[in-house]
Amino acid sequence: MDSPAQASEGFGRQEPVKPATTRRRTGGRSARVRAQVLEAVGALLLEAGYDGLTVDAVAERAGVHRTTVYRRWGDVGRLLADVLDAASDDTWSPPDTGSLENDLTALNQEVYEALAGGGPNVTTALIAAGFRSAEAAAALSRFWEDRYARCAVVVTRAADRGELPGPADSRALLVAATAPLYHELLLLRAAPDPTLPRRAAAASAAAARAGAFEGANSSRDW
Repeated sequence: MDSPAQASEGFGRQEPVKPATTRRRTGGRSARVRAQVLEAVGALLLEAGYDGLTVDAVAERAGVHRTTVYRRWGDVGRLLADVLDAASDDTWSPPDTGSLENDLTALNQEVYEALAGGGPNVTTALIAAGFRSAEAAAALSRFWEDRYARCAVVVTRAADRGELPGPADSRALLVAATAPLYHELLLLRAAPDPTLPRRAAAASAAAARAGAFEGANSSRDW
């Protein structure tokens, strides 16, 4: 994440990149103000956590008048929601490695790098904020829905290559592939294991080949 206001291209990462490059509200003073404010939100969230994030602190950090922030965003929840919504304004798409297992491994590697880097990071800070703010929680759900929808093509390609016995439930397969990383690294706080992305991908790919994810919600239904 290059600047703490918007997700970088990647699956499962809210890495900071300059929000001024987003496709929404591009150009002019309004875009510059949004970029400054969202960058300030990310920086303060990392430094002080949710409890240290206030509209006044964001305004001071961003170098804009507090009334500007109140008028446009209103409160901390909406600020966090805008950070997360900005994260979907990228052109990221899942890699095409030529096989389901390798595609899932590549996705898992991005998640692993976001969660196992050590020290505070925007990804975990925003996930934690989702438990404190209804607006942030809703925006976080939108972010994940967007990412999983983009990744449905991974399952479609696998079916087209004949790797699967038939249409598969993309959402279920992708969640099964990525869930072990969040469970191990966020819930259990296990020591980083560089083999985890491949192992989780291999297990879910094997289950998919065995027909475990066959169902009505196929990858072509997104």
